[in-house]
Amino acid sequence: MISTSPYGALHTGDALNEIPRPRIYDLHSHTTASDGLLSPRQLVERAAHYQVDVLAITDHDTTAGLEEARQAIRDSALTLALINGVEVSTVWENHEIHIVGLGIDPANPQLMAFLEAQSTRRRQRAEMIADRLDKARIPGSLEGALRLANGGAVTRGHFARYLVECGRATTVAGVFKNYLARGKTGYVPPQWCTIEQAIDVIHHSGGQAVLAHPGRYRLSTKWLKRLLAHFARHGGDGMEVAQCQQAPDERNQLAHFSRQFGLLASQGSDFHQPCPWIELGRNLRLPPDITPVWQEWAPPVLIEESKA
Repeated sequence: MISTSPYGALHTGDALNEIPRPRIYDLHSHTTASDGLLSPRQLVERAAHYQVDVLAITDHDTTAGLEEARQAIRDSALTLALINGVEVSTVWENHEIHIVGLGIDPANPQLMAFLEAQSTRRRQRAEMIADRLDKARIPGSLEGALRLANGGAVTRGHFARYLVECGRATTVAGVFKNYLARGKTGYVPPQWCTIEQAIDVIHHSGGQAVLAHPGRYRLSTKWLKRLLAHFARHGGDGMEVAQCQQAPDERNQLAHFSRQFGLLASQGSDFHQPCPWIELGRNLRLPPDITPVWQEWAPPVLIEESKA
């Protein structure tokens, strides 16, 4: 029997008489549909290899990788539940804030129109970044970024990879620091939607709105609490609490905030590419006494092989 839930079906264990290990949920990952380096097929195969049970693909402002990933799971009979996801770029108080949508319906007309508008904004920003880099005597950056995106949603990460390719820096982090960060040559202020608009469209498409990586916005505790209060007040459902790599005590602090603001807790690697310090499913566990986003999802279903 296979679940009809949009969250997919799960294997419960290798044998019915075994006590299953705790399920591994990784609810934030990227593919070549945006700025990840693995194709959707490669990503789900890697997730299965690392024993991830539930994976959300959350590409930036696009759901283009979901069908390929789902087909790959079917083709290879992977013991992996795929969550339909997206990571929506927003602006709040001059900060770029990302909202993850989990359990969305990719075919929802309102969501499709919304993401098309986001795609237009993304392309316009890319053109402005390229224009600024061109004036700084760094030609060909738009073409280079589009080539590296290879049909996916172009991001600043693609510009960073192109500048590394051109020898302008040795690392992507170095490009952001010297060219793409606020106040630098290639920086263009984002013109994304509001947090309220992102929450609304995620809800209309049947999903949960989750504040992504709140510890990465370089906000003071006062401003982070303002962000969380704003997000919760406008109907946000949850926040990411656990990631592969976090500052000491950050996970416990975020868990405290999830309780304080009545937000469900999520976890995710924010995987973009294989690297030594971030891996699918690694070190993803929630502190006790907080409610996970998956608590009310459809119950896991054992996939049984049909007996001819």
